[in-house]
Amino acid sequence: MEVMRAWLHYPNDGDRPASAVSSVSIEDIRVLRGQFLDFMLDYKFAIDEITTKINILREDFNNANEYNPIEHINSRLKSPESVLEKVQRKNYPMNLASIRENVLDIAGVRVICSFISDIVKIRDMLAGQEDITVLEERDYITNRKPNGYQSLHLIVSIPVFRSHRTARIPVEIQIRTIAMDFWASLEHKIYYKYRGEVPPNLQAELTQAAEAATRLDEKMESLHRLVDHTGRDPHQDPSETLDLTALYESQGPPTP
Repeated sequence: MEVMRAWLHYPNDGDRPASAVSSVSIEDIRVLRGQFLDFMLDYKFAIDEITTKINILREDFNNANEYNPIEHINSRLKSPESVLEKVQRKNYPMNLASIRENVLDIAGVRVICSFISDIVKIRDMLAGQEDITVLEERDYITNRKPNGYQSLHLIVSIPVFRSHRTARIPVEIQIRTIAMDFWASLEHKIYYKYRGEVPPNLQAELTQAAEAATRLDEKMESLHRLVDHTGRDPHQDPSETLDLTALYESQGPPTP
């Protein structure tokens, strides 16, 4: 609590007198709690804004098309303890402005779709909305992580309109297929159980599972294209392996 009081009232270490953290009153704690809760509300409302947009797209697809690329949506808001732990671990300045600038994954939304071709489609629909600004994009599908993790990550900013102010708040959006999400969920549970020190044999099994998930995505994409008759011969052998990287890249470069 002393640290929180110091960074709220003295953002720069050199400006903070030694007596700044010598005593903390109940009123100080109440003020700090209120300031931080108000800060975190921005991110909660940003999640609400993004999920509303995605749900509108989902309902619009249901109304206008026979096929809906959005299977389901998850969201999460980092706990205050997790936020402050990351600030300390990364050695960022301990003040609200620094947290806003440096910690971009406080608010997170995950969009799960059926097919890999849906990922670019969903990405472009979100990025194309006037009030969404893409700040950063990390493509772990074309460039899969060494451990097998696959997903498309977007850091976007969106305006949040409060009763007393308006702020643009960053939100991390992850877009992935059902198979990618299932693998990531399993990997997270294993890493949590072993506190990051996964035995080599389990790590090898995870890598093999990632390959199996990729093959499943390829097969499902192939079947999807056959059913839609889009660019595929309906008499072609459905067991043919699809080049997933080529398919993903064929969607074209992401629009800025």
